[in-house]
Amino acid sequence: MTKNVTVQKIIGILLHRMKFIILSAIVMGLLFFMYSKFIVAPMYSTSSMIYVQNYNASKNGVGVNEENQKMYSSDINASSSLANICVILFKNSDEMTSLYDGCNVDVQVTDGTFFITFSVNGTDPQKCANIANQLAEEAQNVFSNRFAYGKIGVIRQAQVPVAPYSPNNMKNTGLGLIIGLVAACIISILLELIDSTIKADDDIQEMYGISVFAEIPDFENQG
Repeated sequence: MTKNVTVQKIIGILLHRMKFIILSAIVMGLLFFMYSKFIVAPMYSTSSMIYVQNYNASKNGVGVNEENQKMYSSDINASSSLANICVILFKNSDEMTSLYDGCNVDVQVTDGTFFITFSVNGTDPQKCANIANQLAEEAQNVFSNRFAYGKIGVIRQAQVPVAPYSPNNMKNTGLGLIIGLVAACIISILLELIDSTIKADDDIQEMYGISVFAEIPDFENQG
């Protein structure tokens, strides 16, 4: 016979197995923490930045003023377009890609500007910083070999990251606690549903519709 499942009954089951649920959540949280701390390789990230300028963007004195080194909007727009072209060039240049050395590299230009960022992710922080700086230096050589105009230079060199950005041990531990808590609640409910043993008078009346008129006490356990 199947048991009737109500919200009140489910709450009673969970309260009855509270120790099991809490213990399961703690164990799962510890497992996730140990996996995150000792098994997953930490990932580090750093970046370098360069600028690209197009001094041939305009004529008749409109553009860069050589006297006060000011830039006008026409030159900024042309430099931004040149920076986007350079990003495509750098991503497909053998000289640049040969420096990746197993690290994840992302080359992006800041929208509306002529600033290009080389972001490097990997398991070795020193290696990531070296590659990011090498890419910034090699970009100047690639630019000079491909373009007969414009200017390129380094704005920011990459620093060695002091802490990994991944994995997040606290986040993984919390995820383990939640998974353990949910799994323990589901298991507790399923065990109760498939358990056909009679534990209380109400079980007989609920399962078979028979009222209990008398009960034989367990003298051995009571005494």
